Amino acid sequence: MKAMKKILCAALSLSLAAALCACGGTAPEAGNDGEPKLIGISQYGEHASLDNCREGFLAGLAEAGLVEGEDYTVDYQNAGFDDNINTQIAGRFSAENAALMVGIATPSAVACFNAAEDKNIPVIFTACSDPVQAKLDSGNVTGTSDKLPVEAQLQLIRALQPDAKTLGIIYTTSEPNSVSTVSDYEAAVADYGFTLETVGVTAQSEVTQAVDTLINRGVDCFSNLTDNNVVGVLGAILDKTNEAGIPVYGSEIEQVKLGCVASAGIDYYQLGIQTGLMAAKVLTGEATCEDIPYETITEYSTYVNSDALSLMNIGLPQEIADSAIECAAE
Repeated sequence: MKAMKKILCAALSLSLAAALCACGGTAPEAGNDGEPKLIGISQYGEHASLDNCREGFLAGLAEAGLVEGEDYTVDYQNAGFDDNINTQIAGRFSAENAALMVGIATPSAVACFNAAEDKNIPVIFTACSDPVQAKLDSGNVTGTSDKLPVEAQLQLIRALQPDAKTLGIIYTTSEPNSVSTVSDYEAAVADYGFTLETVGVTAQSEVTQAVDTLINRGVDCFSNLTDNNVVGVLGAILDKTNEAGIPVYGSEIEQVKLGCVASAGIDYYQLGIQTGLMAAKVLTGEATCEDIPYETITEYSTYVNSDALSLMNIGLPQEIADSAIECAAE
């Protein structure tokens, strides 16, 4: 019996090797035998915005008519904001010959693209603010950008704090999306009567110290980006800023729910849906990543947290209240 098992294993190995050689050493086309296609989803870390992207992505696949277990299966991995684990996850998907890799947040998207290149596995990204700076704008890759509406955010801050002079931002120096967004702020703040104070960090452990630095510099408010290291410790940031009486403006709805006073931001669940619809075209063979230019979501909403505004003694102008979405806990 053992001899028979060895013969069968050897035969299967030879068959697999022959199939790989026939495909030029690349991954065989997934799903051509009727089996569900494997999607590897790499999420850089766990926080509500990225979770919403993932949930929206799966909803987008369903909206396109794809059924999990029949048309595709998912290998979902979370890197916990660890770059080494992030790289390992992408390598795992490549070794599994995934039909599609999905990178949620710029670091995961870049890691997936790097791991997929030698096998030409298609990559879809989401929550990537600047695909050009991240070098995700050419090749077998596409997705959705969450580029922030910086000018709308500055208009909102000025409307809520007409006397504010200095705006503070903390960002991760190795995150291309954060570096790009800080540049956008630098170019625009003077038009709204602000000066900008920034502190760059290299790891999540440095963020709360950076908050202390900006408080000591006398900033009148913070604008929080979608920076993964910073958002990951937003609760600790708010503890310090609330004690100091300095308002923090978020970048999307989940940050405002957590206690930021307000935000001009996008809906990450809708961003995920948009990404899932793009991925469905690739999975079904309707299009390739090269056929689909990356998309930037342009619609945004104004979110407010009346409890946080009250804590900071900030009144809400009626023209903003009329269209804003309330995020305070009931």
